[in-house]
Amino acid sequence: MSAAMATGALRVLLTGAAGLVGQGVALACQRSPRVADLTALVRRPGSLNGSGNELIVPDFLRIQEQQDDLLEFDACFYCAGAPPVGTAEAEYRRVTLDTTLAVARAWATANPQGCFLYVSGAGADARSRVMPLRVKGETERALQELPVRTVMLRPGGVRPVEGTGTRHGLLKPLYWGGAPLMKLAGAIAPSLVTSNLALGQAMIALAGREHPPATVECTDINRIATGVSDPVA
Repeated sequence: MSAAMATGALRVLLTGAAGLVGQGVALACQRSPRVADLTALVRRPGSLNGSGNELIVPDFLRIQEQQDDLLEFDACFYCAGAPPVGTAEAEYRRVTLDTTLAVARAWATANPQGCFLYVSGAGADARSRVMPLRVKGETERALQELPVRTVMLRPGGVRPVEGTGTRHGLLKPLYWGGAPLMKLAGAIAPSLVTSNLALGQAMIALAGREHPPATVECTDINRIATGVSDPVA
């Protein structure tokens, strides 16, 4: 058992803090008494709003060169990735598979007692004919071979809570116009929609478990999130 599980205080490394998912996860960490320290892994400064530190790594594919900077974390919340819409397969694979594994392997070596939590997606399957689902599935499979505890979170639609949103121009109108419907859908069908804040709340709860589940679907993300002190917005 790690010191964090014994004391309830987590030291978290967050990747993708500026993205739609990462913003909500960062918010959950900043609000949670279970998180003692939050550090954002970033390529350039200024990606983390509010409280927290930043670890600057210009090229994530070469992160092993800064491996000493990854020491003494209890959990890595990996929320970075390429949008499945409008991204060519080669680029999607580089960002989703190659970059994720480079960070995960370096982090796991530095923190063998830690927990690596990866935001994947509903339907991820290495055998899928749908490119983004196939690459996500391949990434999940590779991460599960790491010598640390790993958790794959598979949200369906992700609703941004107030104060957060997407940076991608093509997706902004979708989230802006569809936000009320996504909130309603999340209440009616929790197997289909969650919020970025709920994802963070669930990750915090899972990171503190000695034996977390290997895969967590959208329904269970929402269920676990409602069991923490902060309500889902």
